[in-house]
Amino acid sequence: MKNFDYFIGIDVSKLTLDVTVLLLQTGKEELIDYQVIDNNEKRVVSYLEKVFKGQCFPENTLFCFEDTGIYSMPLAYILSDQQLNYWQVPALEIKRSKGICRGKSDKTDSKGIALYAFSHLYKLRLSTVSDAVIQKLRLLFSEREKIIKSLGAFKRTSENKDFCSKEVFQSVENINKDIVTQLDNSLKKVEEKLMDIIQEDEKITQEFELINSICGVGRYTALYLIICTKGFSCFENWRQLACYAGVAPFEYSSGTSVRGKTRVSSLADMKLKSLLNMCALVAIRRDKELRGYYERKLAEGKPKMLVINNVRCKLLARIFAVINRNSPFVNTWKFAG
Repeated sequence: MKNFDYFIGIDVSKLTLDVTVLLLQTGKEELIDYQVIDNNEKRVVSYLEKVFKGQCFPENTLFCFEDTGIYSMPLAYILSDQQLNYWQVPALEIKRSKGICRGKSDKTDSKGIALYAFSHLYKLRLSTVSDAVIQKLRLLFSEREKIIKSLGAFKRTSENKDFCSKEVFQSVENINKDIVTQLDNSLKKVEEKLMDIIQEDEKITQEFELINSICGVGRYTALYLIICTKGFSCFENWRQLACYAGVAPFEYSSGTSVRGKTRVSSLADMKLKSLLNMCALVAIRRDKELRGYYERKLAEGKPKMLVINNVRCKLLARIFAVINRNSPFVNTWKFAG
């Protein structure tokens, strides 16, 4: 683990960055600098030049900021290009690490982020920028989700047909049909572009095909898995991904009086969880091994959703197995008896 003396906490917003530089050592805390700068490349590069002209050196300085999605991407690009040490942390993790807080401001938030980096240095995993292919897939997948949501909203307009007079409904019917047609065409273009980008990268193509070899796992689940795992580089095993997806069970108990049911957590990627749920339902119907497992557990009196959740976990285990083995899934059940 690297030794850092200077911790730079950055509170990211759309237009500005609140930057606090702290010298933190055992038993010592010193505020070196605090500034508010514009959230753009020119201003950030200028600020970095100023910081490293003073006491700080790149090798003993750690930058830490919340992962705020699109707003923190320019900062991550700059730090990555300059090969600086930085750590992107989920906002909720930093918030819950603060303990009792009174009041809130961007200045105190940036200092809190720097203190978080120092106090949690033992679990530091330096961040990296996703490959350009993953970034393209993420943006296009997001566009696809928005189009599908809009399509559902506009298609529901036809449900009003039986409750309106013909004259009234005709005033929007043609417009609605045109919008649905345009959205269908846009959806087709986005999906074609997604497949084209996958084919451009040999590694992504290989992972995509390996995941699709598993019964029950479709194209867009495979695609989303590649996106959220950054090409299976963020998680060491399927159990970590199961926790991220909200399908890993956790115990709820304390002392002698609290004995809650073991259940999954709501702190999860709900999109991935819903995709895995659909995959599990399809796999139960089409995969003889998983269908046999499902029916056997129901016969034992297990709750239905518990068994379905177990199937979700089994699918994740299969996905990691084919990725690590670098060979397609082989259904050995068909060779049995």
